[in-house]
Amino acid sequence: MDNIFSEEKKNCLTHIITKITSEYLSERTTPFKANTFGQFVRSSVPELMNTLDFIDQNRFNVKASVGQGNWAQVPWISILDKYITTSTQRGFYLVYLFSEDMKRVYLTFAQGITESTREDIQRTREDIREKVVTGRYETSSPIQKNQNINLGGSSKGKGYEDSTALYIQYDPTALPSENELQQDLSSMINIYKYYVSVQSDRVEENNKSISMDWSDEKIIDHIHTYIRNKGFYYEKEDVKNLFLSLRTKPFVILSGISGTGKTKIIELFSESLGATEENNQFTLIPVRPDWSDGSDLLGYTDIKGDFQEGPLTSVIKEANRHKDDPYFVVLDEMNLARVEYYFSDFLSVMESRKWDNGEIQTLPIISESQVGERLTIPSNLYIVGTVNMDETTHPFSKKVLDRANTIECNDVHLDTLVFLEEEEEDLHPVSVKNDRLQSNYLRLKDAYASHKDTIAYITNELVTVNELLKPIQAHVGYRVRDEISFYTIYSRYLMTMDEALDFQFYQKILPRLTASHGQAFQVLKNLFTYFTNHTYEEDLPQDLIEDILHQARFPRSGRKVYEMIRRGDLDGFTSFWNS
Repeated sequence: MDNIFSEEKKNCLTHIITKITSEYLSERTTPFKANTFGQFVRSSVPELMNTLDFIDQNRFNVKASVGQGNWAQVPWISILDKYITTSTQRGFYLVYLFSEDMKRVYLTFAQGITESTREDIQRTREDIREKVVTGRYETSSPIQKNQNINLGGSSKGKGYEDSTALYIQYDPTALPSENELQQDLSSMINIYKYYVSVQSDRVEENNKSISMDWSDEKIIDHIHTYIRNKGFYYEKEDVKNLFLSLRTKPFVILSGISGTGKTKIIELFSESLGATEENNQFTLIPVRPDWSDGSDLLGYTDIKGDFQEGPLTSVIKEANRHKDDPYFVVLDEMNLARVEYYFSDFLSVMESRKWDNGEIQTLPIISESQVGERLTIPSNLYIVGTVNMDETTHPFSKKVLDRANTIECNDVHLDTLVFLEEEEEDLHPVSVKNDRLQSNYLRLKDAYASHKDTIAYITNELVTVNELLKPIQAHVGYRVRDEISFYTIYSRYLMTMDEALDFQFYQKILPRLTASHGQAFQVLKNLFTYFTNHTYEEDLPQDLIEDILHQARFPRSGRKVYEMIRRGDLDGFTSFWNS
């Protein structure tokens, strides 16, 4: 990137403001789709602003918009705090707002208004002004705390005006120097951080709310310690993997033999974050063997013409009423019935997720005429299916497996009792908002500008793996590529890229594989070589196998493939599920 935008980087904010205000009015008379100016705003603007050394990319996420499908009346560039909000619909944040006539630009400290009442908006606006003015960050010269902001006559513009607590106004034809623009933004970021710290100080310890500055690592530490305090043993890596898998996509499958705690880990995971059965944020739905279509889960219209809600529909309605809070649903023993029969429609609608005005939206899961309202899958709903693989259950199709992370829970350490004797603090649940779990990305293009190197690395590895899988038509497509990329991006401060890839090969690729003939077994052996950098040979001593796996680039996946091959040698057939 150092060879790109060199001049623009030197005059980053000047270039951005000048380009948008001088070109927007003419550009909006042209078609919106595939417009190069729109692509500049959405992709290049965040990339340029992330070069400013006072914008901490670990904490702040720069987004820019000129519309969603149609040109916006008020374009904007937001600096969102990842610990508080991923959307301009809620919370508070910094945002550049461009007036409808492009004659004024405002750097603002604003708030989301979509999910707030007028009274709440006014209360927050005055609170920000009061805390900043009376605190150590006095509003000095260019920073205004009045309602004289003028974005235009549209309802959208008026809404943004109401949302603004503090602002600095610029005339695009007479901008201050680049140094002054950057100083203004840096000062506004410091003001924002000060207000957040004041807000955090207000939260009393017994409220047990999650701290604004908790990292993902700290949240995972809390979850892991909480589960141990309840008398259950899971490796921290397992908790970390579950957290990342749910964030990558809100549908996860936990597989394994009966009694390994598949349901318990997600129950305690949810409970540690304040989601319990008592507050309706955790729901266990036992799957029945006779479920044959979506009505068993979502509901049906009875003979009188009344809609009878299914157990999942009730949770969806509740989650839609409280979009800031995460809701967890466990489909217990989900493969007692054929998943493709009762869950297929839901999975298809899940794939319709898209960003719409800063919110994740889907198509309806039930017709509006049937249920009486437009019912979509909320972004704060997380589905976890627990499965056993035995003679009473059904296998999964690739349609299901491609849409989930499949986490195996077969490891049992009955002799690990030390954690039961440890004296640990009496941990309480903490309340976590959905923004800390929700995915930031739905399409690879959303992440590409900020994570080019990571995506290139993942893609190169998947191209190699696909070549190995092609002989048995098991190669993966775009959906799997995207989700493996997202998982790796989210894990970048928690594990190495190869460690993340190891989890993803295990959970996204290996569950799809079976072998009953020579060519398929050869594919497994080729995968073993790829995972371990060692050719598979029959009758290798077990201690040598352990050395190979210990030194492997992808040890988890290498061990699983080895087990699959060994099972195939004994039975003439093997799969992920019976290895």
